[in-house]
Amino acid sequence: MYFEIDDYNALRAALKEMCRILAEAFSEETVFHSKLVANELLSNVLQHGGGRAYFRVETKENEIRMSVQGDNGYRPPDVGVCADCLAECGRGLYLVDSYCARRSYSEREGIIVYLKIN
Repeated sequence: MYFEIDDYNALRAALKEMCRILAEAFSEETVFHSKLVANELLSNVLQHGGGRAYFRVETKENEIRMSVQGDNGYRPPDVGVCADCLAECGRGLYLVDSYCARRSYSEREGIIVYLKIN
């Protein structure tokens, strides 16, 4: 699956389509975690990555691979930390890392995550 997302309406539509397709092969819990991770990554790219996100989802056997890239080459920190409870932001990558088997970054593909399949 491949999506180009330039606003939050396109984000919602892409997430809905991704969930519909993933639901054919994965559990409801895995689809929910995939949606949570994708929403966090895509929202960050829309906010910090130049206003447009390029989103690819691939499945192979028992793995879901997502890559997200923005127009300006935004590179997230290597380690996601959880902000304190009074902060308004700063938890997104911490959540992503909680549900992913691994996360990396590539100049060509942007942020790449591999989801744990339950």
